[in-house]
Amino acid sequence: MAHSESFDNIYLDLSKEHGKCRFAENGLGWKPAGGGDAFTLDSSTINAAHWSRAARGFELKIFQRNSAITQLDGFQQEDLDRLTKIFSNWYGLRIDVKEHSLRGWNWGKAEFNKGELTFSVQNRPAFEIPYHEISNTNLAGRNEIAVEFASSDGGKTNGHSGSKNKGKKASAGQDQLVEMRFYIPGTTTRKEAEGGDADDKEGDGADLEERNAVTVFYETLMEKAEIGETAGDTVATFLDVLHLTPRGRFDIDMYDSSFRLRGKTYDYKIQYEAIKKFMVLPKPDELHCMICIGLDPPLRQGQTRYPFLVMQFKNDEEVTLDLNLTEEELNGKYKDKLQGHYEQPLHQVVTYIFKGLGNKKVSTPAKDFTTHRQQYGIKCSIKASEGFLYCLEKAFMFVPKPATYISYEQTQSVTFSRVSGAVSALSTFDITVHLKNGAGSSQFSNINREDLKALEEFFRIKGLRVKNEIDEDANMLAAAMREQAMDDSEEEVIGPKADRGSADEDEESVDEDFRAESDSDVAEEFDSEHESDGSGSDESDVDNQVDDDEMDEDEDEPMEEEERPKKKKKTG
Repeated sequence: MAHSESFDNIYLDLSKEHGKCRFAENGLGWKPAGGGDAFTLDSSTINAAHWSRAARGFELKIFQRNSAITQLDGFQQEDLDRLTKIFSNWYGLRIDVKEHSLRGWNWGKAEFNKGELTFSVQNRPAFEIPYHEISNTNLAGRNEIAVEFASSDGGKTNGHSGSKNKGKKASAGQDQLVEMRFYIPGTTTRKEAEGGDADDKEGDGADLEERNAVTVFYETLMEKAEIGETAGDTVATFLDVLHLTPRGRFDIDMYDSSFRLRGKTYDYKIQYEAIKKFMVLPKPDELHCMICIGLDPPLRQGQTRYPFLVMQFKNDEEVTLDLNLTEEELNGKYKDKLQGHYEQPLHQVVTYIFKGLGNKKVSTPAKDFTTHRQQYGIKCSIKASEGFLYCLEKAFMFVPKPATYISYEQTQSVTFSRVSGAVSALSTFDITVHLKNGAGSSQFSNINREDLKALEEFFRIKGLRVKNEIDEDANMLAAAMREQAMDDSEEEVIGPKADRGSADEDEESVDEDFRAESDSDVAEEFDSEHESDGSGSDESDVDNQVDDDEMDEDEDEPMEEEERPKKKKKTG
């Protein structure tokens, strides 16, 4: 047998470019056809090999002793005999031929193997998921679990445990699978989940305890995919921190290269490399302070993406904290970045630790702007969502939801306008920020009118183009009022009147048929002297008799009390 065997047009780990794969007695190597870094694998690290049908022909999957998996795709069916001799003679291993299930069923059995999660239908694998491609997992429902895959943007991944190969295969293709959900009903034991015999009673009691199957699946996957960290690796922990975006309370575990958010439903692991912005924003109520963290790639909850984390702390909430770091680490790696002991307000401690571990710049509101109440946050709203707008040194920032960041460099112009037809138009106004290159605009509504001059001055300092439609409307209104005043001062010109019917008749014209004092003995309902006629009643007859002499005597004296007219009595 030759000292080496070569195969052309082989793809490594779903790569876009093919190359040459060469096997030798001491291992194997792969080099892309267009040039670039070569991949080598020592024979001592090879633990097993599988042969199966794949996208570009046939695939050789090599399992390493450290649970890593190497995929070589693009072989022809006749290459199996050559590869079988290579692995048998040089590596002392047998290649297992695997037939995939092609039924297309979406129910089956999930098995935790050494290097991957296998979903089998009728004892045949339907698909496999390598553990190092899993970035996160969460319980999405009572019997449902969501598995998120590492998405790569320029080599940076969100949520992985620090492996440099995380997301490498997923980023090779143009389209990426980012999430998969499993429905897992019933109960099981930890031993069964890991492929053990359910009838075998030997082992730890915790492994034999019947538990909810989805919970056992979740805990096993967390351990296999190395999503969690041990408590000893935690630099600091903050419990029950209120998050406005995404809404809820999370425990924050700070590690050397990442931090973790642990909630009741969702659990996230985020690398410090994913933090692009870190802002400390004092709330206008002077009781709370918000910390806003910009992430790229953003956090995901199902179909919802969160490019910003918004936390809220009480200003008077203090904490005493000792970091889980040695003196050598504090004096070496974290010198002048972190202290071993903190006894300060909670939001300040969180800021210092994020700044020290993540090496991130902290942004605060610009000192050149304050509201009419000497605060940094402007109360306003985006559509129906109320929040606060902050003018930073280099950008606008609206929090908490939807968290919106607009840099001044991307701003084409800013327009001040009045709410047309609104009751509060005289006391509030709107700001519309237009972006460059026709990238759209954002409108911030219901801003207090007293902040208008301060905002105009701040935008002038930052060199932003401002269009004030409020002043234009006021000038137009003033001009219209001046024209009206001039028209009123001119001689009144009477034109032909429209026919308004009886409304045009002289109000002082005399109605000949009308008599001021009626001779009728019957009082009308609207007459103040009206009395009920009560015909046929003795009481009515007495009331209707009036002494003329008494009337004459009392004519010049004011009436002390006016008697309320009585209602007419019904007569049979």
